[in-house]
Amino acid sequence: MVSIKLSNVSKRFGSVAAVDGVSLQIERGELFFLLGPSGCGKTTILRMIAGFVEPEPGGEIRFDARPMTDVPAHKRNAGMVFQNYALWPHMSVAENVAYGLRERKVARDQRERRVRAALQSVRMAPYAERMPNQLSGGQQQRVALARALVIEPDAVLLDEPLSNLDAKLRLEMRHEIRRIHDETGITMVYVTHDQKEALSMADRVAVMSMGRVEQVGTPRAVYRNPVNAFVAGFIGEANFVPGRFVGAQDGAGFIDSDLGRLKARLGGPAPQAGAQVLCMVRPECLRFGAQGPNAFPATVRSHVYLGENEQFVLEASGCELRAVIANPGPDAPAPGSAVDVQFAPQDAVLLSAAEAKGGPS
Repeated sequence: MVSIKLSNVSKRFGSVAAVDGVSLQIERGELFFLLGPSGCGKTTILRMIAGFVEPEPGGEIRFDARPMTDVPAHKRNAGMVFQNYALWPHMSVAENVAYGLRERKVARDQRERRVRAALQSVRMAPYAERMPNQLSGGQQQRVALARALVIEPDAVLLDEPLSNLDAKLRLEMRHEIRRIHDETGITMVYVTHDQKEALSMADRVAVMSMGRVEQVGTPRAVYRNPVNAFVAGFIGEANFVPGRFVGAQDGAGFIDSDLGRLKARLGGPAPQAGAQVLCMVRPECLRFGAQGPNAFPATVRSHVYLGENEQFVLEASGCELRAVIANPGPDAPAPGSAVDVQFAPQDAVLLSAAEAKGGPS
C-alpha cells in the first residue's frame, strides 16, 4: 500500500477546467472518497492517479515519495474497478481474475493460488468456473474487485462501482468493500456522487465542486461542520436561515433573522457585525414542542410517514424548513397545524452567505 499525494493538479479539456489546482494527501491504507456532483472533476482525478489521463504541466502525483506523473498506467501497480465491471464475456470468473497475472507473466501455480485467494476474499470462490452472464450484478462487481486485488496492487481505484446495482445490492456491497478494505489494508480511492456511500464507508472524504476541492475531512466532521452552503447541501439535507450577524460569545454566534434571534456554532472566524450569514441546521435536529434557545412557531405544510421516521415541510415567517422526526408516534400534526419548533445551538452552524455559491446543489 502507498500514500498518494496530489500537488496543484489540473486538467483542461479545451476551454473547460475539469480539475483546477487540486492538492490532496491520501494516507497509506486509507479508504478515501472523492464525492461530488456530475462534472465536478472527481473521475478525472481518479484517472490521473491511474495514469489514464495526464495532468497539466506543473502538477505532480506521487505514490509515497515516487513521482508518478510520467509513469505509464501499466507500471503504476494500481488496480482499477470500473462502473460497468468490464469483464471479458468469453472468459470464466477465474480466467477474468487471472488476466492481469497472465499479462504480468506470473507462473501458473502462483497464478492459480492468487486467483483462489482473491476469489475467497470477495466470497466468490464457488463461482470460479461460471461465465459473467451467469452472475448477478453484485457478483460481477465482486469479480471485478477480485481482479483488481489479485495483482497485489499498491492502491485500488474505484469509479462509481455500485451505481449499476439496485438499492439492496448497493447496501450489501458497501459492507463488502469496507470489509475487504479492512482485511487487506490496501489504500483505496473511491469516486461517487452518493452521499450515503461516502458517509457510511469513508475514512475521509473530499467534497468537490467545479473542479475544486471544497472540504476534506471525516464523514462526521464534514457533515457536522461544513465550510460552506454547497458542502452542507450536498453532503445531506440542510435548512438555511439567512440573517445578520450580531456578535459572538464563547465560540457561539448570534444572528437576527426572520425567526428571531438565533444562536449557533461558528463555522469559522467570527464575521463582522452586520454581515449577512446563513444559519444551517439539519432536518433531524428540529424538534417539536421543545423549550430553550432557537424556539419559534411554525405551520405544518405537509408530511410523509415512512415508518422509522416522519418527514415534515414547515413554514415559519416566510422560511420553508424541513424536519425529520425519528421513531414517530401514533399521531402527527396535520397540515395547517401550528407547532412550536426548537433546535439546540450546538446542532447548528453559521456559514458565510458570501460563500454560498448560489446555495446547495
